[in-house]
Amino acid sequence: MMNAINPENAFWSDLFARIAERGRQWLGRPLPAGASAESRIGELASSLISTKGEASGVALARALVAQWKSMDKPARRAWFEMLAQDFGPDAEKLTDAVGQWQAQPTPAAAQKLHAAAEPLRQELLRRINLAPGGTAALVEMRQELLTHLRDTPALEAVEADFVHLLTSWFNRGFLLLRPIDWASPANVLEKIIHYEAVHEIKDWNDLRRRLAPRDRRCFAFFHPQMPDEPLIFVEVALTSGIPGNIGELLSEERTALELPSTDTAVFYSISNTQVGLKGVSFGNFLIKQVVEELLREMPWLKTFVTLSPVPGFASWLKTARQDDSPLLAALPDNERLAGLDQSGWQENAEDREALAPVLRQAAATYLLQAKGANRRPLDPVARFHLGNGARLERIHASADLSAKGLRQSHGVMVNYLYDLGAIEKNHEDYADSGEVAHSSAIRKILAGDLSANMLTRNVQSLLGSEKPRKKEAKIS
Repeated sequence: MMNAINPENAFWSDLFARIAERGRQWLGRPLPAGASAESRIGELASSLISTKGEASGVALARALVAQWKSMDKPARRAWFEMLAQDFGPDAEKLTDAVGQWQAQPTPAAAQKLHAAAEPLRQELLRRINLAPGGTAALVEMRQELLTHLRDTPALEAVEADFVHLLTSWFNRGFLLLRPIDWASPANVLEKIIHYEAVHEIKDWNDLRRRLAPRDRRCFAFFHPQMPDEPLIFVEVALTSGIPGNIGELLSEERTALELPSTDTAVFYSISNTQVGLKGVSFGNFLIKQVVEELLREMPWLKTFVTLSPVPGFASWLKTARQDDSPLLAALPDNERLAGLDQSGWQENAEDREALAPVLRQAAATYLLQAKGANRRPLDPVARFHLGNGARLERIHASADLSAKGLRQSHGVMVNYLYDLGAIEKNHEDYADSGEVAHSSAIRKILAGDLSANMLTRNVQSLLGSEKPRKKEAKIS
């Protein structure tokens, strides 16, 4: 005997079939003669913003995302221009709301004004987010948008709406911290290789050396809507003492340390992976949570530092030398900088030794005194760590003699120390006045204290076991 058909099941089956068919129609619908890709996506956007049903909205959003992915750069630019021109606030409603607020500034009038002032494109972007993969598509859209801003200032309003929504959707509360190790899925590992922005990962063997040893860690933030796409990741070396040379950390000949003999966690590479999330800050949360994770596993760790590049130093130094900058004129040995003009100086130990003191002085000057109009350091890596409450701890010459390291900073690298007991004060001082927290060793270098420079030179080979002064670097 056949079972009777449940009318409710039949209704839902028919509904989903019609929704699927509508999505197929949108995806496969041929363009009318002469119709452009911009016209098609505009039609989809108008239908999506006017639809009342969430289920049909998903089909429309899916079709719009597919249309976007098929468009070339000029068509995408036209899409952004359409968002700016046709999906702004409703002028009539906004004028009426302003009048009501001026006549009677009540909470209800304020709420009406707020609703009327919101551009229609914000709701459109929210609805696009309904599509499978919609969040990733919107991040990709914003990446494309950034390439058009310089030539089309009218798109700034569209940019502001993307930033507003992405900042909300990528709030720290939505992000998941996950460890990355050699057993992680291959597609995630491939992205770590691809996205590494500080120290290039040459091949799978190089990646294995960074993830597999017992004294290495890697952590990344993920978003639930982009579960296989790391948003930002940090590579960590567990060491004994503060290192001053990246080559030693990444050496193929390195012997892994036993964990009980380590006392320092070194953040030696932090890479943002999504250009479309530029300006959406979650790097500070990453470092703080990674510190918590490391302490949970290894409560004996005492020191948390970076070994960071100084990517703007070489460019600044070249300009400062050409312009006879008074900042350089104040350095007692600035004439030694002429040694940088000699081809192959980095290959000769004596030349490196002669340049080291003045390079450290010039780097200290760059990081502490060379500031932009906003009273912040010129160097982007410095701004990141100082803004997160770190302290400039040490400056190392000949710390990265790779082609990239020489090109960016003449081989100079620095340690930023995260003293958990001082992070809040350092952050507030930096935010209030641009004050750069720095150690006494940095002050001596900046003052041109030759004895301090000699001391630094003499202990270069011992930096792997050197400990920071307790009053400066103790982790509370």
